[in-house]
Formats: sequence, C-alpha cells, structure tokens
Amino acid sequence: MFKGFDIGFPTESIANTLNSNWPKVEVSDGENAVRITAELPGMEEKDVELLLEGDVLILRGEKRSQNEDAEKQFSECFYGQFERRLRLGYDINQDKVEATFKNGVLNIILPKDEAAQSRIKRIALNK
Repeated sequence: MFKGFDIGFPTESIANTLNSNWPKVEVSDGENAVRITAELPGMEEKDVELLLEGDVLILRGEKRSQNEDAEKQFSECFYGQFERRLRLGYDINQDKVEATFKNGVLNIILPKDEAAQSRIKRIALNK
C-alpha cells in the first residue's frame, strides 16, 4: 500500500526518537525569567505533570487516543507517555514559577533566582 513513498512503518527505535522530542517547545531566555511554551494538542491539564529538579524542567504526561480503531493500518499521530527534560542553565526561584494551560498550549514562566544572578561574574578577555 505504501510502496513508492519511501516510508515504512515506524520501528520502535524511530518511535522512541520521535517521543524524545515531543512535545515541541519554544524557549525564551529573558533577563529575569525563562519562558517556555509547549504545544500539547488534544491534551488536558490533568494529563500533564511539571517538575523542577535543580536547573532541569521535566515535562511529562500521557496522550490518550480518542478512539480505538483495530483496523487502523497507519498513523503518524503520537499516543502514549512522554517526557521532556529541559536544562535551563539557571537557578530558578521555585516559589514564583507560573504555569498556565489553555487550548492545548502550556505556558511556563520560570523566574531566575536573583541571589544566583548576583553570583554571576563577567570575565574579561585579554588580548
């Protein structure tokens, strides 16, 4: 059926590779905060979990199929558990982290820890 398209059915290793980069995210590194947006179409807030471990944000959850089709031959839709780990590179003020989820879009604001920022020292480059 798929002859000539130069695609085959995804193997488990390909599926695992795709899973490691899903969901897709946008990261903005501002002066006082890191902002992350993740698109999670077809998901609800109850399906998503956020954890902050040191300077690593962990985004995990599970996307469930809306219907069971035993005769489905091919699907590029992702269903199942996922986990993304994003190294932020900053100490984060954990008490001020904000996260909102609306219409399948997750927005996270991670304020940088001011005490940690004051420990940053610019190093001059000598000629």
